[in-house]
Amino acid sequence: MLHTTLNDMFQLPLPIIEKLLRPVIVYLVLVALLRIFGKRELAQLNPFDLVVLLSLSNTVQNAIIGDDNSVSGGVIGAIALLGVNWLVARALFKYPRLTRTLQGHSTVLVKNGKIDQKALNHESLTHEELMEIIHKQGFESLKQVKLCQLDPNGSFYVEAFEPSTADQQHAAVMARLDALSKEIATLREQTSG
Repeated sequence: MLHTTLNDMFQLPLPIIEKLLRPVIVYLVLVALLRIFGKRELAQLNPFDLVVLLSLSNTVQNAIIGDDNSVSGGVIGAIALLGVNWLVARALFKYPRLTRTLQGHSTVLVKNGKIDQKALNHESLTHEELMEIIHKQGFESLKQVKLCQLDPNGSFYVEAFEPSTADQQHAAVMARLDALSKEIATLREQTSG
C-alpha cells in the first residue's frame, strides 16, 4: 500500500523533457504578453487587473503541468520555471541592451506641469489615475510636477520643480553642520597653536 502511494505520488506520466519545456514556453509567452499589453498592467492593480492575474495563473497551470499531478512533476515544473527566470535575470543583467529591448523605455506622462495626453492614452491611464499617483507622491497639483514618468517596471517617478520641504530642511541642516565643523576646526587650530 505504501509502495503504491509513493509510486502514485512520484511517477511521471509525461516525459521529463516535456515537463521542462512546458514551463519555459509558458514563461516566455507570459513575458511577451505582459510586454505587449504594457507597463500599466505592472503599475497598479485595479480589481479588474487582479481578476485577470488570478485567472491567468489558473489558466496557465494546466499548460505548465499537463496531465500530471505527481509531486515529481510539480517539482520539475517549479525547477524549470525558476531556472528560466534565473537565466533571464542573468541575461538581462549581463546585456543592458537586451534589457532595454525587452522591457522597453520610460514613458513621460507629465513634463513641466503639462500632461502628455497622447502618452497617457498610450498607457491607458485616465487623468484621475494620474492625479491619484501624483497626490500619493505628495504633490497637490500638476504645477508642482516637473516630470512624471512611468518606468518599464511599472513604477512611477515623479520629480518636483523645487525641492520638497523635507529636502530644503535637510539641505539647511547639512549647511549648518558644515558651518559648525568649520568653526570647530578653527577653534582646534586656535587652541593647539
